[in-house]
Amino acid sequence: MSQIFHIHPDNPQLRLIRQAAQIIHAGGIVALPTDSCFALVCHLDDKGAVERLRRIRGVDEKHHLTLLCRDLSEIAQYAKVDNSQYRLLKAATPGPYTFILEATKEVPRRLSHPSRKTIGLRVPENQIACALLEELGQPLLGTTLILPDESEPLTDPEEVNDRIGRQIELTIDGGACSLEPTTVIDLTGDEPVLLRQGRGDASLFGL
Repeated sequence: MSQIFHIHPDNPQLRLIRQAAQIIHAGGIVALPTDSCFALVCHLDDKGAVERLRRIRGVDEKHHLTLLCRDLSEIAQYAKVDNSQYRLLKAATPGPYTFILEATKEVPRRLSHPSRKTIGLRVPENQIACALLEELGQPLLGTTLILPDESEPLTDPEEVNDRIGRQIELTIDGGACSLEPTTVIDLTGDEPVLLRQGRGDASLFGL
């Protein structure tokens, strides 16, 4: 079974954040609360952890995984962002949005979409997620915690541990999450395209 860390949602305990970062560095998968619903996250550069994460979710390499970033400058390291895209990102980050952008060479090829060379990126507005990203000093690779053949994400840490505790190394209990996943916006074309309506307000993008 995975460990459970009870972390304060507003003042995360640094000792536990450091332990969580060590678990990720060692190849572990963590169920993490965000400003939308729970996400499964792992180390960006750990091929084995990424493959396990995809298996738990029941998705193949064509499914966009998301880089959880600390800020806009980190997004610009992993995605090609022009001036108009930057203005849109600045208006909506941090927040419950995932953006599809063209990946830079910083993104391992196995993580970008195999035919489109695109990647999902977001800047979460959640103190636990932000503290963990700060401790790691690099993005986390993540995906919304929706199990195969289900349409609703998991939002309760106890249920997360009951359902997938044997497949992951850590569940972080920071209180209940939102019931809604992120709103997904594709910014690779001339105009923003709404791919999934979630917690974020799509009208920010004229959608």
